Amino acid sequence: MHPILRHCLSRAAALACGLSITAVGLQAQTLSSPVAGGAKPAAAAPGFDLPVGQGAGVHGANSPFPPLAARTDVVPWSVLTAVKTKNEKNRILPVFTLDQMALNQKTQRIQGFMMPLDPGEKQKHFLLSSVPLTCAFCLPGGPESMVEVKTKTPVKYSMEPVVVEGRFLVLNDDSYGLYYRITDATSVK
Repeated sequence: MHPILRHCLSRAAALACGLSITAVGLQAQTLSSPVAGGAKPAAAAPGFDLPVGQGAGVHGANSPFPPLAARTDVVPWSVLTAVKTKNEKNRILPVFTLDQMALNQKTQRIQGFMMPLDPGEKQKHFLLSSVPLTCAFCLPGGPESMVEVKTKTPVKYSMEPVVVEGRFLVLNDDSYGLYYRITDATSVK
């Protein structure tokens, strides 16, 4: 796993765990450690033998960042986060729906919050997330709530939502644990 990606994902997990401890007077979900008392299998979706994914994350009501605006020209996060997972040889692998597979290898637009993977004001390689990972009041989702983006030309970092368009890839067994990638992307207003 790319060291910066590992750091960002571990920071997001630490943020999520810390939120349940520091949220005083707020209605917060209590999160448990995955190792406390031994690992428990994920709950299965009704009618399926597959564990449920982690979803899009939670955009907290006290967030200083406004949630993503509804747009009809982008792939909705509800489609991307509807992925299920399966356990195979000590690994968790995605099981994509037909709607998700229909996006593969086609030009798509995605809206999200930018998470740089390299230092600098302009970025050619970053993650888009369904919730801002810099928000102390937001809970990050799992890998189904992020899209790796590789752009043709650098995109200026912004804490505001960005929209990119490019060749969308559905990743069945990515070495970084990601489920989606956009390549040859360009920034869209």
